[in-house]
Amino acid sequence: MKKIIIAPDSFKGSMSAKEVADAIERGIKGVLSDVEIVKIPMADGGEGTVETLVDATMGKIVTINVLDPLGNDAEAYFGILGDGRTAVIEMALASGLTMVPSSKRNPLITTTYGTGQLIKAALDHGCQEFIIGIGGSATNDGGVGMAQALGVSFLDQEGQEIGFGGGSLSAIKEIKIKELDPRLNKCIFKVACDVDNPLCGLKGASHIFGPQKGADSYMIKILDENLAHLAEIIKRDIGVDVKNEPGAGAAGGLGAGLMAFCNASLQRGIELVIEATKLEEKVIGADLVITGEGQIDFQTVHGKTPYGVAQIAKKYKIPVVALVGTIGTGVEVLYMEGINAIFSIVEGPMTLEECMKNGSELAERTAGNVVRALNMANF
Repeated sequence: MKKIIIAPDSFKGSMSAKEVADAIERGIKGVLSDVEIVKIPMADGGEGTVETLVDATMGKIVTINVLDPLGNDAEAYFGILGDGRTAVIEMALASGLTMVPSSKRNPLITTTYGTGQLIKAALDHGCQEFIIGIGGSATNDGGVGMAQALGVSFLDQEGQEIGFGGGSLSAIKEIKIKELDPRLNKCIFKVACDVDNPLCGLKGASHIFGPQKGADSYMIKILDENLAHLAEIIKRDIGVDVKNEPGAGAAGGLGAGLMAFCNASLQRGIELVIEATKLEEKVIGADLVITGEGQIDFQTVHGKTPYGVAQIAKKYKIPVVALVGTIGTGVEVLYMEGINAIFSIVEGPMTLEECMKNGSELAERTAGNVVRALNMANF
């Protein structure tokens, strides 16, 4: 009996990773009856990671009320994995750029407080291990809002708590962690971070990511100076030097905040997902691995799902086929990294809307055709 691993990412806007895996499974079973199929929905730490890891581990989704980046009430959610003790959180679900209308984007005032509320809620559910995706932020507050939600005090000259946003950081005169949630001491935080930007400077959070969050050149200068000030106070009062740490500038400095107040370690997103889903142990003994994503191109080799899956399969000399929506430029590099063949599920001229609407059917048919071809060669 053949063993086939199905480990795709989502096709954004069309299918979740689980829906892609289900479609591929149907295509295979339409051709092969004597086959063992193991479905492992995947993600790379970005959008969709919560649902993917919950699906892959038979966990659950928890919905709570939080403050959005502008301090308004909003609904957000996090996942608890099947082990019952690991929380998976996407900061973008509480503090994300898509939550703020374009006309109101202003990193001087946006806060990560809602992300801290998600962490606190996960603590209340007994979680002691955390996987946090920090892409897509609307914020530039160095994770101060997140820390405030967890009990840290950032006091001004008068001993009052500072306000929300990156524009308030210059007022910090003292950081007190006496009320920091003590449960954090027993927790392990792993942060999905695929950038190595420092907190400050020309390659830091404000200069590189500030413009997409609504910052003009004047704001960028203020934000960068404020993050440098925050780093100095953190070093003085907490004893942690985050200023030049790779990845500290991710998500407007949330990387730095998680390092300082949650003792977090930063890892590539796909590595965290591979570990959480136990992909490697499930791949052992397989005859074929099928992965995929909406668009594959030269960027895929920089930590995207098909690359990560292929690296594991390559370790055990297992062939890998990638089913994708669009094949972009520079995919040839992937043939050196463990992917043996790439197939687009698109059949002839189709609009993007048609492709996305019919993605499940297209993936199913393409998977069936791929297995037919392999079956002819007695794979």
